[in-house]
Amino acid sequence: MHKDIRDVGDGISTSNADWNFSGDVCETFDKHISKSVPLYNDGQNLIAKFSDYFIKEGSVCYDIGCSTGEIFSKIIDRTNKKSVKYIGIDPVLEMIELARSKYLDNPNVEFVVDSIENIEIEPSDLIVSYYTMQFISPKYRQIIINKIYKSLNWGGAFFIFEKVRAPDARFQDIFTETYADYKLDQGYDPLEIFMKTRSLKGVLEPFSSQGNVDLIKRAGFVDYVTVMKYINFEGVMCIK
Repeated sequence: MHKDIRDVGDGISTSNADWNFSGDVCETFDKHISKSVPLYNDGQNLIAKFSDYFIKEGSVCYDIGCSTGEIFSKIIDRTNKKSVKYIGIDPVLEMIELARSKYLDNPNVEFVVDSIENIEIEPSDLIVSYYTMQFISPKYRQIIINKIYKSLNWGGAFFIFEKVRAPDARFQDIFTETYADYKLDQGYDPLEIFMKTRSLKGVLEPFSSQGNVDLIKRAGFVDYVTVMKYINFEGVMCIK
């Protein structure tokens, strides 16, 4: 193995500042992300429960950065509404191919291989960005949140879950070390943790909680609330 290519756990190998979601990553993505992000499955289940208040007959629901499309299955399991349209967007072909394979028998679910910056969103009642915005260049984030706000029907909801930076250096140190302990508890060894962090340089760019709130407010959202928080992982529900 090339000296700069290292294992970061769950059979995934990458190198310095070179993390991406293509290639073989999709094969173990669901397992890896569920172990790496605290309350990952719980957050998806929470969004599915909240969807009861927003999904109606004829609704359109988007998942931005849908990866393997798992969140749609949890929302669909909670509703017997037949005319809901689900649209997943992700720029990684391998992720979309895996997502499509899960919904071959459901004509209401479609997946688009593209970046959200390039797509016009149709009027919708529910939009999810689940640990996605942190991987999008900061120069596009306000544009995207503006687009989301504009496309939502009045009373529709936007869920944004993100890894966030702490408000000052002391808290950031505490969060970083506590998260490292969390990953050790999940069975990752110290070198895997270090190499994963190294691979994410320049790829994962979290904002602070306040930075994300500023994006939301500038887009036009007035009503928003934190619905999940664990160390430096946070979920916010915004209602138009």
